Amino acid sequence: MKAIVQERFGPPDILRLAEADRPEIGANEVLVRVHAAALNPYDWHMMRGDPFVARLMGGMGLTRPKSRVAGIDAAGQVEAVGADVRGLQPGDQVLGFCPGSFAEYARTTAALLVAKPARLTFEQAAAVPMGAVTALRGIRTVGQVQAGQRVLVNGAGGGVGTFAVQIAAALDAEVTGVCSTRNAELVRSLGAAHVVDYTREDFTDGRLHYDLILDNVGNHPLSRLRQALTPTGNLVANGGGSPGHVFGAMGSMLRLIAVNAFVRQQLRVILPAAPDGPTHEDLLAVTALIEADKLTPVVDRTYPLTDAAEGVRHVEQGHARGKAVVTVP
Repeated sequence: MKAIVQERFGPPDILRLAEADRPEIGANEVLVRVHAAALNPYDWHMMRGDPFVARLMGGMGLTRPKSRVAGIDAAGQVEAVGADVRGLQPGDQVLGFCPGSFAEYARTTAALLVAKPARLTFEQAAAVPMGAVTALRGIRTVGQVQAGQRVLVNGAGGGVGTFAVQIAAALDAEVTGVCSTRNAELVRSLGAAHVVDYTREDFTDGRLHYDLILDNVGNHPLSRLRQALTPTGNLVANGGGSPGHVFGAMGSMLRLIAVNAFVRQQLRVILPAAPDGPTHEDLLAVTALIEADKLTPVVDRTYPLTDAAEGVRHVEQGHARGKAVVTVP
């Protein structure tokens, strides 16, 4: 099969199209014929082996990538199921977490797949798993947003942010989205009652206060973010797109956790959704919102599988509008 492979850590140029063995599935596994795969900050972190401390923790591989085939999010059609799999059969259209999704076929477990909502294209469906589940955790699970609360989403035009705005609005919160000038109308259309253009305004100036801030960017000091919270407000930091190098976002996250012990405000951290987390229930929750027309993926642009490296480069630069997606012929 055709796949995007990486033999070492490095920049997007190390990704190349090559022939790879079609995955063999076990009794509890599913083989998915991939039609589309989303691009995430997760992908460029794995590509670069960044931050280095994550290599020491065993998540990436120490000197070379643990997984030869890149990608994690996918939408496609079930090709085959293992003997112990129930509830899925060949021909079912699905979305979910499929390690090695930048390929014609990917292997995963049934618990990491859900039915693709009929109203979504494969490209839209591929954009859902990591972005929507991370947003759901930030807004509902960790943020515990209630109707009528004031919620601010920093990075509202990005992959997680576009989902977060919609999820908060669906929970009847009063949503403020922070984004660039070019994304202002998009963010309003997703349900934001207010938009802050970060090129002209600073939401941490203390003039307005929020019950919850979901920070997807990490471009403000903790002291400034706390200044924009109510006295008992909740800050949820999402480290998915933070710069890498040695410690990446871990240093700032540890500081946030330490400060949390001494303040009335709730300072919390979420990590990007990953295949070892409790993702099945989360995937069901976000697809339920999609079926109810309360959540729609925003696809910025698509790339053919041959141009996956260019897509990863686009996401790494931090200017994606919604999600970027790779299409697999």
